[in-house]
Amino acid sequence: MKLYRTSNGSFVEDGGRYFRIPEANWDALVTHSDLRGYLQSVVDGGMPAPDFAAQKLEAPIGNQEVWAAGVTYYRSRSARMAEAKDAGGGDFYDRVYTAERPELFFKATASRVAGPGNEVRIRSDARWSVPEPELTLLINPRGQIIGYTAGNDMSSRDIEGENPLYLPQAKVYDRSCALGPCVLVSSDPLPAITPIRVEIERGGSAVFLGATTLAEMKRTPVELAGYLFRENTFPSGTFLMTGTGVVPPDEFTLAAGDKIRITIEPIGTLENTVVQGKTA
Repeated sequence: MKLYRTSNGSFVEDGGRYFRIPEANWDALVTHSDLRGYLQSVVDGGMPAPDFAAQKLEAPIGNQEVWAAGVTYYRSRSARMAEAKDAGGGDFYDRVYTAERPELFFKATASRVAGPGNEVRIRSDARWSVPEPELTLLINPRGQIIGYTAGNDMSSRDIEGENPLYLPQAKVYDRSCALGPCVLVSSDPLPAITPIRVEIERGGSAVFLGATTLAEMKRTPVELAGYLFRENTFPSGTFLMTGTGVVPPDEFTLAAGDKIRITIEPIGTLENTVVQGKTA
């Protein structure tokens, strides 16, 4: 089942039919003790909603934080090592990739998150900006993975490459994150063959296409969630981005007006348009 948040309430999709959810509070909904069972009861006891297509989709987030894991794919490790080499941090990322403890960092509050069809930003003081398509976990307050969505971890590679300690500035700013188009509600892991695809369109033409699969991840979602919850509590649950295995070539940078499409089946496609950030 897929869970959608819209400008006019929440809906659950099952078998191509959409049902309006009586629970109006998103946080109460996603922290339900048995979310899938509750959604099934909505489907079993309700009538399909004829007005879903007219709703404007929003990011599927309430008071949840968004966290992220880094260097979970070999391709990401290589790219990070290259960008940080001149700053003396080239081996930091190799050590993270091979270490027992993963890299976890805070990514966004809900106010910084863009939803489907909304704008994401590139920093005005960055010269090298890229999207990072990532499978993103929805985790309940008990540390259980209850769903999956598509995420875009916008990154300023030149700022992070200048000094690894600049990671928060490279990663955390207004509209630096996008989530959607829905949450695939499932406690079962997605198959390793699940593809993650990204397309960047500029002026009506594709300027970058890339893809990977979950099989390329070094760490499991359960492992990443376990580390995040070791010394943190999340009363409203949380989102955890699981890293990227798709990195555009070094000569590529995003530009205002670009359209970014991230597709993870069976979740769907998250599309956002790039805008320039605030004037420095």
